Parts: sequence; C-alpha cells; structure tokens
Amino acid sequence: MFTVIGALLGALFGGFPGLFIGGLLGYVAGNALRQYVVGNLRVAQTALVDSTFAIMGALCKADKVVTRDEINAVERIFGMLNLHGEARKQAKDAFNRGKQADFDLDAAVDRFAALTRGRGPLLQLFLQLQVMAVAADGRVDPAERAMLVRIAKRLGLTEADVAQLEALLRAATGRPSAAGAPPRQDQLADAYAALGVAAGASPTEVKRAYRKLMSQNHPDKLASRGLPESMRPVAEERSREINSAYDLIKAARPDVR
Repeated sequence: MFTVIGALLGALFGGFPGLFIGGLLGYVAGNALRQYVVGNLRVAQTALVDSTFAIMGALCKADKVVTRDEINAVERIFGMLNLHGEARKQAKDAFNRGKQADFDLDAAVDRFAALTRGRGPLLQLFLQLQVMAVAADGRVDPAERAMLVRIAKRLGLTEADVAQLEALLRAATGRPSAAGAPPRQDQLADAYAALGVAAGASPTEVKRAYRKLMSQNHPDKLASRGLPESMRPVAEERSREINSAYDLIKAARPDVR
C-alpha cells in the first residue's frame, strides 16, 4: 500500500523519475512500519503472557500452597496457548514471580487491564484461565476465591462472573453419573448456573440462554472483536464447556432439545 501511494505521489510531482523514487521510498516506509507493528505486537503478547501467569502464580499461592494438580493445570495451559521454548520459560518465570510474598497483585492486574483495553473478550477468557488453574485440585479455597473476586472487580467484572465461570468448569469436568443415569443434582445445579438460568426455567428460556452464550463466545466472533489467535483454544474450550452444561440439562429434561 505504501509503495503504491509513494509511487502515485512521485508521479504526480516528478513524472517517471518521481514515480520510481516515490515507489522506492514508499516500499522502505511500508517495510519499516510493518517491522515496527510486528515488533510491538510481539512485545504486547509477551506482556500479556507475563501478566497472565504472574497473576496465576499469586492465585495458586493464595492458600499458602501450590498443589501438584495446580502445577499440572498450569502446564496444560502452557500447551493450550502453544507456549514453547523461550516463551514457555518466560511464562514459568512469571508464574514463580507471582508466588512471591512481595508480588504487587493490583499493579499486575492494572497492567493487564491497560494491555487489553478495548479488547473485552480477553477479560472473560483471562478469568477462565485463572479459574482453571486454582480449581484444578478439585476445590477453590476461600482465600483463592476472595482473590479471584478482587481481580475480577478490578477488571470491571463481578462476583457473579466468577461464580458462573466456576459453575461452568464444575459442570464440564465433574465426575459423570453412571451410564444411562440422569445427572446428579449438584451437576445439574452447576449446569443451570453456568447458563445463567434458574432450575425452573422454561425450555425456551434455557435454549435462549444457551444460544446467547454460544453466540457471545463463538471463537470467530471473538476474533472479530480483537481476540488474538493464541487465545482461540481457550475460546474453543469455553464453547465446549457451555455445550457440556447444556447437554446435562437436556439429559435431565426431555422438554429441552
């Protein structure tokens, strides 16, 4: 684009020689701008990863101990985000830094908020990753949950957002009932909470809530709203969890299809 613009301006003011010189200058300017933009994107992505895993380290240490299940969950998240080599090492270093007693959690959250300003979809998926990590050992300690709520509120989200994410994760990962048996009551309660509807909701209300969540969280739609490609697997996982919650309700209610 810059090559064409430079060539047109050169031709306008200097004939054929101007066309050549303008095109050359346009190419150089365009190449420099591309390098600048790509460089800035890499810096921004590194900063996002750093903030995400530093905060995750603080959360996992909120109850004073980081369990093996939590460490395994963090490793799975590394894989989900396709972090390898130096990027993986930086993420591990950030996680370990977040575990330190002098880690400034509020500053890290504010930094993440500044990096994601105008990219709303990232906030929910960021919080989803945090919940995945701290819930990996089968429970969210009260200290971990208090910190999750603190982080959510600082990002402009609510305690209800945290509760819905927890329910979504439990509904998707809870131990299944026996083959052919209806879902357990606790599973079913989580499934309704995950979709944001009451247990007595009508079939129409359940379907509407499900379709709305799926629409809001479709990876392609999120990408059009600024979701980076590296976060697409997280969006896909969220869609699978929403489907799992809906399937639980359908298994318990013949009137929901």
